[in-house]
Amino acid sequence: MWNAIMWGTIAASATMIGALIVLKFSIPKRVIAFIMALGTGALIGATTFELLEDAVEMSGFKQIALGFLGGALVFTIFNIVVSHRGGHNRKHSERKESSDREQTKGSGVAIFIGTVMDTLPESAIIGMSLIGGESVSIALVISIFISNLPEGISSTVGLQQSGYSKKKILILWASVVFFSGLSSWGGALLENASDVIKALMSSFAGGAIIAMLASTMMPEAFKKGGPFVGFVTAIGLFISLWLHHL
Repeated sequence: MWNAIMWGTIAASATMIGALIVLKFSIPKRVIAFIMALGTGALIGATTFELLEDAVEMSGFKQIALGFLGGALVFTIFNIVVSHRGGHNRKHSERKESSDREQTKGSGVAIFIGTVMDTLPESAIIGMSLIGGESVSIALVISIFISNLPEGISSTVGLQQSGYSKKKILILWASVVFFSGLSSWGGALLENASDVIKALMSSFAGGAIIAMLASTMMPEAFKKGGPFVGFVTAIGLFISLWLHHL
């Protein structure tokens, strides 16, 4: 239990670190894009090598298809709802003009909900990886940590544009880290579940993560970083593969 909470908290702490960085310094959007691309590749690798590979060993493709596509669909539906209420700004790291700020005012709650929605599936799979007394996957934790860093940076900018004070922003990020730790613990609670249930939940989380990457991180990384982010994403995927086989 405590092991799952600890590792989930460590991975999620990158969001707080990202927030502290952007509150203190001005980060070039191209740098943010490259970090985002690196995290995207790393998470794609972690989802494939850690989640889906284990799910295939525990169950059949029918259950995995149900869980994976179900996770992607559920995330997409929630993402549509949250985005229409201003949550799409959670990935935007550019400063807006005063006229644009009025349009984003009031979207802070949606940005926060969207960010929590992005981080919870990632944290849950850390807990799942500890099922059966297994040691935590370092590849998984590092991949999630890398992806959470630009999340904290870009979402903090969105919260600032919505009129949130530094104190309130830090409180919100502290709660994100807290909920992520609980989510990781929740994943570990599946210890006594059947292999079919474990496979369903792992593939469900995997589908949600892939949908999140494709609809939020990938487009924003390309928008800010240009075509070179494709190569950086490939580096992230290779790092995940390398860590998986260490």
